[in-house]
This record gives sequence, structure tokens and C-alpha cells, in this order.
Amino acid sequence: MTHGQLVEKAVHWLRRYRCGVVLSEQACVSGEMPDAIGWKRACHSVLVECKVTRADFLADRAKPFRVKPADGVGCERFYLVPAALVRHEELPIGWGLLEYRNGKIQTAHSSAKDLRSATGFRYEMNLLLASLRRVEVRVEPQSITDFLKWKNRMAEYNRGTLPEGLGAAEEEANVFLEPDVTC
Repeated sequence: MTHGQLVEKAVHWLRRYRCGVVLSEQACVSGEMPDAIGWKRACHSVLVECKVTRADFLADRAKPFRVKPADGVGCERFYLVPAALVRHEELPIGWGLLEYRNGKIQTAHSSAKDLRSATGFRYEMNLLLASLRRVEVRVEPQSITDFLKWKNRMAEYNRGTLPEGLGAAEEEANVFLEPDVTC
């Protein structure tokens, strides 16, 4: 299994883990480049770092945001590795372990849910805003707001009216802005 294939598996796992927004291999101002990171309700983030070799896992410990975990991203943090590559005793404090075995990802060790600091949150915002800017550059001359409002596109397609059964975007709840009592 290659690193790229494992990252792809991580992205699918994050979606099944109820992350509505998922990014992979996007640079952050801190120098961290999460293999995969997703966000759930209430801005709860989940980081997945993919390691295909033991040497790569061991080298990861020396990165500045691992040495100083408060500078890292992710409320929850996981390593995704081939089965039996890493023992949970070797994990940084609070980290979880996902193992890829027999074509499936299994949780070998759960993550703490409160690992992100205020600094990590700022780095995540930088990551999201930089990603949105990349999208905005590609959708001009339209504003990103109009582009993201799929109902606007549907109404435009239907000559100004929304399809039957659809309400205006302003009437919808945004679950990412609501507090999550289950975290």
C-alpha cells in the first residue's frame, strides 16, 4: 500500500466518521500538512496522519508540531497505519490509532477529543481560508458565495424558481454552526 492510497482511505474514513468537510494534503501556515483532516459539527476537527513505514512514523515525532502538540491541528488525532506497524504505547499522549487490515480501517485505539488548542484552531482557520481562496480563484468572475449556494445554481437552471420541495438557503439550519452536545 502506498502513502497516497492510505490517504485516500483516510478521506473515506473521515466521511464515514461524519465529517462534512474533508481536506487532504493541504499546507498550513504552521508548516503542518495534514494527510487528511475533517470537520464535524461545532468546528470539531479530526486529523488523520498516514504512515506506511515504521521509519516514517518514528520520524514524525521530530516535527515541531509533534514536539509542541499545542501547535498541532485536530481536536481528535489519529495515525492510520498498516496493521501491526505501531503499538498504541508508542503513540503521543491522547492520539488514536487506526489500522488498515483486510481492506478495512479498524480503530485500534481511540483518540482524546480535546487535543486542539487555541493556536491549533487558528492554524485550522488558516488552512480552511487558504483552501477557500484557492477555490475562489477558480470560480471567478462569480463570487464564492454564489458558487457555493447550489440552490442559486438550481434556480438559475430552472429559470428563476427553485425545484418543488426546496426552500431558500436562508431558511436552512447549518449544523456546522450548532453546538454539538455529543462530542
